[in-house]
Amino acid sequence: MNLLSREILVGLREKYPQGTRVELLRMEDPYTDLLPGDLGTVRYVDDAGTIHCQWDRGSGLGVVYGVDLVKIVE
Repeated sequence: MNLLSREILVGLREKYPQGTRVELLRMEDPYTDLLPGDLGTVRYVDDAGTIHCQWDRGSGLGVVYGVDLVKIVE
């Protein structure tokens, strides 16, 4: 497991607080049904920097820092 610096982790938690709406841009999980463009709501960011979301499609899959990509929906 890669450990993130404290600065990166704090930055992620500030950028993606609970309740933030996000749009999936890329997910490198071959087993997920999630697609680019899917929307979700951030639940929390864990100590590894994974952004845990509740996706509108019903999934609770996390966004892995440095692998997957989301953007904030304003």
